[in-house]
Amino acid sequence: MHAAVVVFPGSNCDRDLAVAFKAAGAKVSMVWHKDTDLPDGVDIVGVPGGFSFGDYLRCGAIAANSPVCRSVAAHAGRGGYVLGICNGFQVLTETGLLPGALLRNAGLKYICRTVGLKVQTSASPFTAGYNAGDVVQIPIAHHDGNYFADDETIAMLQGEDRIAFSYTENPNGARADIAGILSENRRVLGMMPHPERAADPVHGGTDGQALFRALTSALAEV
Repeated sequence: MHAAVVVFPGSNCDRDLAVAFKAAGAKVSMVWHKDTDLPDGVDIVGVPGGFSFGDYLRCGAIAANSPVCRSVAAHAGRGGYVLGICNGFQVLTETGLLPGALLRNAGLKYICRTVGLKVQTSASPFTAGYNAGDVVQIPIAHHDGNYFADDETIAMLQGEDRIAFSYTENPNGARADIAGILSENRRVLGMMPHPERAADPVHGGTDGQALFRALTSALAEV
């Protein structure tokens, strides 16, 4: 598996994401936001958490217009895999690769703690390492993680089994307790919690490892 991790000014989880990919057996290339092309042979693009461009305007809005994001969108359009975490999820909604938007937390405060996530589907390359109904412990760290979409979109996500993860106890007001969603072809995942921060026992938990290992297995079969 060849993973590309995008680096924006203000990213603070790019190295963590690269380490998690490498631990799952991937070759990793770091890609600067001003690059116009992805490296040859990239299987999956990781859009990391952080505060790209200081979260000016809307979170992820400036990053979504970076030159590299045109290549990320083209990669997804060709059926490539994309994983957006926290700010990366915000970027994916701003690019239109995923529906909905991430709003200010309902409590209007930054939240940084470990939360319970329910795996809503195992039918994706990202979640195949879990069983539907599993509850895993994954850290969150966000100020604008309140997922919002209209009723029609929420019904579509539910009906198409595209909700990947939901909160067991909603920390931010997200509609339908949504913590992560999949694209129509199930090859793009956006999620607010940080699985890369739960991929090493030294950091206190390993519930995120299964996501990266499942990706490695899925791409080995392609």
